[in-house]
Amino acid sequence: MSAPVLTEQTVPPVAPAAVRRSWYSYLRQPSAALSVLVLLVMVVMAVFAPLIADEPVGAGADVLQSPSGAHWFGTDDLGQDIFAQVVWGTRTSLVIGLAASVIAIVLGTAIGLASAYFRPIDAVATVITDVMLALPTLPLMIMLAAVVNPSVWTLTMIIGFFAWPEVARLIRSQGLVVSAMPYIDGARVLGATGWRIVTREILPAVVSLVIVSVLLTASRAVISEAGLSFLGLGDPDAWSWGRILLNAQRSGVIAIAWWQTLFPSLAILLLVLSATVAGMRFNDTRDPRRNGG
Repeated sequence: MSAPVLTEQTVPPVAPAAVRRSWYSYLRQPSAALSVLVLLVMVVMAVFAPLIADEPVGAGADVLQSPSGAHWFGTDDLGQDIFAQVVWGTRTSLVIGLAASVIAIVLGTAIGLASAYFRPIDAVATVITDVMLALPTLPLMIMLAAVVNPSVWTLTMIIGFFAWPEVARLIRSQGLVVSAMPYIDGARVLGATGWRIVTREILPAVVSLVIVSVLLTASRAVISEAGLSFLGLGDPDAWSWGRILLNAQRSGVIAIAWWQTLFPSLAILLLVLSATVAGMRFNDTRDPRRNGG
């Protein structure tokens, strides 16, 4: 009797129809659809910023003008249009948020999956993750941002480096559950290597959690970038929502020019709230306990 042959996929693949039903169920939720719409609008603003508004440079004649038909979000103490600053700030904030999220997701997912399946690695990785989670993140980010050359990419690296431990802990906890499943034992008996089990069996099972982590990590990265830029540690050559708030604080006219802080703050709030709600609703959709699965 010949030995059983290990097939390419131990678990039957998800049918395309099931995937379409899942996305349809997700977008049928009003909060999820609205959140996705807001995120898409912000992505369009970031990509087509040069077509929407001219990049704010120099000084203008309309100083500290309140919101009007000529200047939708008003102007600052230099006469620059706040709407143009918010639009161009969307590009920098989203780039940093997404890039930092990718760094955190790659590191966190790799460490979390390795910890979930390889016990020797788990002992070391868990200690490192716990230490990273215990560190005062904001003061350390401020210290690093202060000693390096401020730029979009240095901020991205700093924020992404400090964001991976939370992702690693989430992936590890879910990976431990998947590692205990019978089909994982079956794959191991059939001769599958640890690398194959992690990449072909455990990773697909936690991919929905990875998607949720991307959204949540990106929103936290945007907040971190805004905080660092507000402290004067951002890229001075790139517009961001944090830089708009910094300029408003430095001008000393916050009390009379409320629009300088209102609109960038609303942009941050909308992005963070939309990403959080979209991630939570996606997680609810993929949860079989909520779908009668």
